[in-house]
Amino acid sequence: MKLLIVDTYYAAFLARFYARQDGLAAADYQSQLQILLNACFGTSDFYSRHLNALGCEASDLVVNSVPLQQRWASDNKVPLSQLALKVPHRLFRVPVLGKFLAGLPGLMDVAVAQIKQAKPDVLYCQDLSFFPGEVLRELKQHVRLIVGQIACPLPPESFLKGYDLILTSFPHFVDRLRALGVSSEYFRIGFDERVLSLLGEVKKDIDFSFVGGISRHHGGAIPLLEYLTDQTDMRVFGYGADSLPASSPLRQCHGGEVWGLDMYRALARSRITLNRHINVAENNANNMRLYEATGVGAMLLTDRKDNLHVLFDIDREVVSYSSKEEAVELVRHYLDHPGEAAQIAQAGQARTRREHTYAQRMQELVPLLRRYLG
Repeated sequence: MKLLIVDTYYAAFLARFYARQDGLAAADYQSQLQILLNACFGTSDFYSRHLNALGCEASDLVVNSVPLQQRWASDNKVPLSQLALKVPHRLFRVPVLGKFLAGLPGLMDVAVAQIKQAKPDVLYCQDLSFFPGEVLRELKQHVRLIVGQIACPLPPESFLKGYDLILTSFPHFVDRLRALGVSSEYFRIGFDERVLSLLGEVKKDIDFSFVGGISRHHGGAIPLLEYLTDQTDMRVFGYGADSLPASSPLRQCHGGEVWGLDMYRALARSRITLNRHINVAENNANNMRLYEATGVGAMLLTDRKDNLHVLFDIDREVVSYSSKEEAVELVRHYLDHPGEAAQIAQAGQARTRREHTYAQRMQELVPLLRRYLG
């Protein structure tokens, strides 16, 4: 089975990453791609590497990195809009609008050319907001199965109908997608153990942290985070702080943006770290932070959800809260009882490494894809 995995990276990460990697934009295509994947942003090569280990032929595309795609286009004599070249690093996960294609000048054509050249059995899209329906219909002539994966607000229906299958870590999305006439299956995300070897030994010098974004999808978290900042010595890392008012207490404890391995390192430094799901998760636990935080050995304090007990043993492997007041009480308790916190962190890490790794997820994915290919 030949798979091509398509992803988009946050613009802020791409801008910072290329600025820090002197000469990277001038490097050859494979070198740029490998260096990007080595940064462990998002799902990196966590799918392709384990799929290849299972005997598949899997490769990755980062379709909104302008320098990367410009290099491929140049090497393969595919025209790339000059407008795209004038706005490097701004192009990323744009909310789907009627003017969507105008937001990605030329990059769509390059991605389509890459897919046509590869002729994969499975086109696996990690960003359902990238390819409009008409492009997916065109690609069906070159791909046997077009699969999407989503754990964020759904794009317009016209973007969804082009997929043969949509996988989601939101249990409540499965029936909603099927009601639209789109095949859908529940598929959890996970943690890649290679991160641990890349991090090495990390000293735990942060008592309590929150590592994550504060965007329009995370707006409901701001009152909680501000309350916790007022009541505890919480450190905050991630993007979006510059959008907060100057009076927000979050600005005073903000440790800056962290991406990829730096994000994992901030979690690993934390004795306790907070998790909160975005509103679209409703009452289901699903997000990457569940596995990232436990995977690197932090004690996870997460919002209480109906299915959390299926993923982890509550109060033994993770701790849950249902209000900001309860969250403060739990933080204070476990900081006063560091042995208990460490025991929970160790149990949570063991559970993640036992049941929630990407090596295991890909073992679940391959038969699922073969069934739909059949």
